[in-house]
Amino acid sequence: MSSRRRRRLRRGLLISYLVLLVASHAYRRFEASNPAIPDDCASFEAEAVRGGDSGRDDASGSGRELVHRDPGQGVRVVYQDIGPRDSAAPAILLLHGSPGSLRDFRDLGPRLAQNHRVVAPSLPGFGLSDHRIPDYSTLAHADYCLQLLDQLGIERVHLVAFSMGGGVALDLYRLAPDRVASISMVSAIGVQELELLGNYELNHVIHGIQWGLVWALENLVPHFGWLDDSMLDLPYARNFYDTDQRPFRKVLLDYPGPMLIIHARDDSLVPFAAAREHHRIVPQSELVVFESGNHFILWTDPQRIARPLLDFFAAVESGSAPGRAQANPERLAAATLPFREITVEPAHGLALFLLLLLIVTGTFITEDLTCIATGLLIANGRLSWEAGFSACFLGIYLGDQLLYLAGRLMGRAAVKRAPWKWIVSEEGLRLAAGWFERRGMMVILLSRFVPGTRLPTYLLAGAVRARYWLFAVYFFVAVALWTPLLVGLSVIVGQRAAGVWQRVEHDAFWVLALSFLTVLLVLRVILPAFTHRGRRLLLGRWRRLRHWEFWPLWVVYFPVVLRILRLSLRRGGFARVTAVNPAIPLGGLVGESKWEICQGLSGSPEYLARTAKLPGELPIDSCVDLAREFLATHGLDYPLVLKPDHGQRSEHVYILRDETDLRDRLLDLAPADEESPRRTMLLQEYVDGPEYGVFYLRHPGQARGRVSSLTRKLLPVLFGDGTRTVQRLILDDPRAVCMANAYMSGLAERLFDTPAPGEEVRLVELGSHCRGAIFEDASERITPELEDRIDEIARRYEGFYFGRFDLRVSSEEALREGRDFKILELNGLTGEATHIYDARYSAWDAWRSLGAQWEDAFAIAEENIAHGARPARLIEVLREVGSFLRGERS
Repeated sequence: MSSRRRRRLRRGLLISYLVLLVASHAYRRFEASNPAIPDDCASFEAEAVRGGDSGRDDASGSGRELVHRDPGQGVRVVYQDIGPRDSAAPAILLLHGSPGSLRDFRDLGPRLAQNHRVVAPSLPGFGLSDHRIPDYSTLAHADYCLQLLDQLGIERVHLVAFSMGGGVALDLYRLAPDRVASISMVSAIGVQELELLGNYELNHVIHGIQWGLVWALENLVPHFGWLDDSMLDLPYARNFYDTDQRPFRKVLLDYPGPMLIIHARDDSLVPFAAAREHHRIVPQSELVVFESGNHFILWTDPQRIARPLLDFFAAVESGSAPGRAQANPERLAAATLPFREITVEPAHGLALFLLLLLIVTGTFITEDLTCIATGLLIANGRLSWEAGFSACFLGIYLGDQLLYLAGRLMGRAAVKRAPWKWIVSEEGLRLAAGWFERRGMMVILLSRFVPGTRLPTYLLAGAVRARYWLFAVYFFVAVALWTPLLVGLSVIVGQRAAGVWQRVEHDAFWVLALSFLTVLLVLRVILPAFTHRGRRLLLGRWRRLRHWEFWPLWVVYFPVVLRILRLSLRRGGFARVTAVNPAIPLGGLVGESKWEICQGLSGSPEYLARTAKLPGELPIDSCVDLAREFLATHGLDYPLVLKPDHGQRSEHVYILRDETDLRDRLLDLAPADEESPRRTMLLQEYVDGPEYGVFYLRHPGQARGRVSSLTRKLLPVLFGDGTRTVQRLILDDPRAVCMANAYMSGLAERLFDTPAPGEEVRLVELGSHCRGAIFEDASERITPELEDRIDEIARRYEGFYFGRFDLRVSSEEALREGRDFKILELNGLTGEATHIYDARYSAWDAWRSLGAQWEDAFAIAEENIAHGARPARLIEVLREVGSFLRGERS
C-alpha cells in the first residue's frame, strides 16, 4: 500500500471515529430522560447534596454542617416501601453497595417486611435514581437518605448496610445520631486501614486512576449507551473516589448503640479482618460469621441473613440488645488498644488477585518504586512475602522481555518511537552498545544493578539479535538477584517504620513517602558508594551542584527570563526583540536555518567553512552522491562534520570518518514514521585548529561594530598510563568526572580500552559546552585587527547586527591578526557570549553579562524598528517556538 493510500486510510478511520463518537454522545443525551418507575416503587425529588468537610471526625450533634444542600437542583430518588405502615412497626432502611440498587434486597426485603416497615432506596447515581449528581460520596448518600426519611415521616430507623452501604450507614449516624436505632453491617466496609492499601492518599490515587479509565471508556468510545448500563460505570468509580473512610474509625469507637456484624470468612472484597476489627472497637457488637460463602452472601443466603437480623431487631426493640454502656469490661479495654497491635491478615481471593495485578502492571511503569511499595505492603501485613516477591519478579521479567522483543522487532529505530524516545536517548543506546560489544551477555547481569542502563541495554540486546534463550537465562538470574534485594530492603525499612506509624498515623502518607525516600537513598547513594565507579559518579554529581556551569539550563536562565520579561514590559512586548537581526527569521531566536545563514555570509567565502545541504526528502543514496560531489568540487576528504540545518546546543552534530559513517548517521536520523522525511542536514568541511566563540554587536546608527566577548573553547584530553581503562581515566579526572556521563556516551566504543602510556584520549571533538568542552575567557586577545575583520564580515551580511560567530583558526597569532580562520556557524539572538562559562566566573557574573546582552538586543531591535524593520508578531513567535520544541522543524 502506498504512503498516500495509508494517509487516506488513517484520515478516513479518524473521521469515521469522530462521527461515531458525536453520534453516540447525541444518542445518549437524547435517551437520558428518566426511565419509567416500576409499580412496586415510588420516587421523590430531593435537594442536590454536596459533601462538606467529610474528613472531620465530628460524630456528635446534628452533623448538618458536614453537608451542603442545593435547593436549586432537584435529584430524583427511587425507593421501595413495603411492610406495615402503622406506628407500631419498626422501620428498617436497607442500604445497597457500589455498584448496586434497591434490587439487591429483592430476596431479603420481603423476609424482613412481615413485621417491619422496610424502605430500600436506589441511592442517587445508581438504579433508576438520577445519575448526574454533584457528589457521589457516602456522606452525600447519607443525607439523601435523611431527606427520604423526612419525606416518609420516619423518625427512628434500623440501618442494614451491605458492602459500600456500610459507609452510608456510618455517615448517616454522623449526620443524625438520634434517628439511628441500630446498625447492621453485612459484608460492609468501615475503617480505612483495612480498605485496599490501607492508606487514604494511596487509595485515592488508585480510585482516581480507575475513575479516569472509566471516564475515558464511556466518553471516548462510541457505545450508544451500552456502557451506561454496565455494572462498573462512572457513578461506581466516583462513589469510591468521592468517599472518605478516615472518619469511620472514630464513628465506630464512639458509637453507643446496638450493632450486628454479619461477614463471611472468605470475603475477598471486604476482608474478614475488617469485620473482626469493627467487632473489636465496637465492644457491644455481635459478630455472626459465615464459615462458608463469600462477599455476596446477601444474595446467596438471604434466609440465613434474615434470621439473625430479625432476632437482633427484636432484641433492640425490647431493650435487651446491649449498648456500649453494657459491654463486657474486657472487650471495652480491648477496644482501646491501638490498631497496630491487632494482626492484619494478608489479602486473599479477588482482593489478592487485584493487588498482584496492580503490582505486575506497576513494574511496567517503574520497577524500583513498585518493588519498594510491595516491600512496604509485606511489612504492613497486606501481602505475604511469597506473593509480593512473585508478582514483582513476574512483572519485571515480563517487562524486560517485552523490551528485548521491541528492540528485536524495531531495531535501533525503537528509540525514535513513543514511549521509548521519551526515556531513552540515542547517546544512552550508544553507551549500551559499547558495553555490549565488550562484555557480551554479562552486560545484562551488570545493567540490572546500574541505574539508567537497563532500558537501552535490553532494547539493544534485541536490536543486535542476541540469542534469546541465553538472554533469558542471564536475565532470569539478574532478576532473581535484584528483586529480593530491593523488596527485602523495603520490608526492613517498612518494619522499622511500623513503630513510628502508630504514633503518626494521621501523617501516614508522609511516613510512607519517607520510607520510599529512604530506600531510594540506599539504592542511589549508599550502595553505589561501595564501588569506585559509584563513589566517583556521586562526587561528580556533587561538583555539578557546586559549580554553576554544570547546572541545568532552566536553572541558569530563570533569573535571565525574569530580566527579559521586565525588558519586554518596558519595550512594548517580547516580540519586538526579534527585529534585532532583520536578515534572520525571528532575529535568530529559535529554529533559524543554518544553511540560509551560510548564504547570508557568502559575501566572505574565504572566511566561511565550505558547506553542502542534504535535503531530508532525498533518499540516503542521493545524499551520499551529493557528499561525493561536494568532496570532489572542493578537493576535500573525510573527516567531515554532519549537523542539522535547524538545531541548537550541538544536538545531532557528528564527526564523520568515512562514507559508511555518513550512511549510518543518516539511517539513524530517519524518523520512525516512514512517511515523514528526515530532517535536513548540512555537510561541512572539518576545520582543525583552536576554536573560539566571537560575540559581535553593532547598533544601526554606529559606523563600526565591536567584539564584546571572545571565548577559547578547549577540547579536553586525557593521557593513558597503560593500566587504567578509558572509563577509569574519566572517573579519576577531577573535572572530567563532572561530565562523566557525556564523555562515556561519546566514547562508548572505547570505554573499556586501556590506552598505552602517554596515549592521547580526546574526550570531545566539538566545541560545545553541553558536550563537555572547556570554555575560557580570551578577551585579552581581542585586537583592533580582529574587530575590523569581524566587523567587515558582519557588514557584508546585510540585516545582521547581533550574534556569535563560532570559528576555528590556524593559530592564536592568526586570530590576533584577523586572518586564517573559518566560520563554522553564526548564531543570532540566542547565541550567548560564552566567556561566562569560564570557571573563574560566578553565577552572578553570568547573570549580569546575559542581562546586559539582552539589554543590547532590545536596544538594537528598537533602532531597527525605527528604521523600518518589522518585528515578528507574538503569535508567530509562539508558533515557531512550539514547532521547534515539538521537533517539527526539518
